[in-house]
Amino acid sequence: MPEKPHDTARISFADLVETLQKIFVKAGVSEANAAVLAVNCAGCERDGGLSHGVFRIPGYVASLNSGWVDGKAVPILERSGPALLRVDARNGFAQPAWAAALPHALDMARQQGAAVVAIRESHHFSALWPDLEPLAEAGFVALSMVTGLACVAPPGGRKPVFGTNPLAFATPVAGAHPMIFDFATSAMSNGDLRLAARAGHSVPPGTGIVRSGALSDDPKQILDGGALLPFGGHKGAAISLMVEILASALTGGQFSSEVDFSAHPGAETPRTGQVIIVIDPARGNNAVFSERVRNLIDSVRDAGQARLPSDRRYRTRESSEREGISLSVEQRDALVRMAAG
Repeated sequence: MPEKPHDTARISFADLVETLQKIFVKAGVSEANAAVLAVNCAGCERDGGLSHGVFRIPGYVASLNSGWVDGKAVPILERSGPALLRVDARNGFAQPAWAAALPHALDMARQQGAAVVAIRESHHFSALWPDLEPLAEAGFVALSMVTGLACVAPPGGRKPVFGTNPLAFATPVAGAHPMIFDFATSAMSNGDLRLAARAGHSVPPGTGIVRSGALSDDPKQILDGGALLPFGGHKGAAISLMVEILASALTGGQFSSEVDFSAHPGAETPRTGQVIIVIDPARGNNAVFSERVRNLIDSVRDAGQARLPSDRRYRTRESSEREGISLSVEQRDALVRMAAG
């Protein structure tokens, strides 16, 4: 029987990584950087983060083809103090820059009790939780923030100033997977908005505005000259402002409103900055930290919250590892064609 357009195919994580790595290399990414990007993107797909998985591959490739981003960039690490590491990504992707910085961040946090990594001139086009998971697995508490292309208007405004400006937090939990949340400070992530537009779905009221400033539940109109809005009104806007200050002003990266790739048709990746803050909770004779976190999480569950951050992600990962990662046949075939050139 011929396959239907929406039939699904299963692919192993290793095979998806291999396919994506070939795509990145064909698009002009160095082997080392392609390996990092492929694992990151495949991991998002494996864990159910579809708006940051293979959905992003055309955007990666278009940005590379436009000359907007340097896929072969080698980051420069600058130790600026006992607990501060500055990283110049040199107009490359943020994930390889963070991969280069990670061992140093772990070493600084072990020695000093905390570390701050400030990445500039970087293109972050993925979820933030993969950046933090290794830190929490190593016993550290961590925060990360990143700015992006201006597509979010402040409350009452008609002009986008902020990016979706995601914020992520990770903590170890005794006897369990780390607890990690990762969310945009906009009412909806840009990736999810684009997925809704592609599927022809409406979005919740308050998600965004059209060109005139009027509220809309039509993702296509929001994307066509409109803007997303911060979650929670002025509270979300204040958090988004904080992200701009820490991820751009502190790092030396561009603000979301300064990103301009108009001279690079097809580019999608924002060239801004990212900050990662790492804390060793065991410092100060606090060896029971992860146990206390586990007790707190148990209390939250007992109070009735059915799902906490990371729960669905780890369940999806277990399913994907057992049964393979689910892609539509169209997605699989498109990836195979891209990898083959």
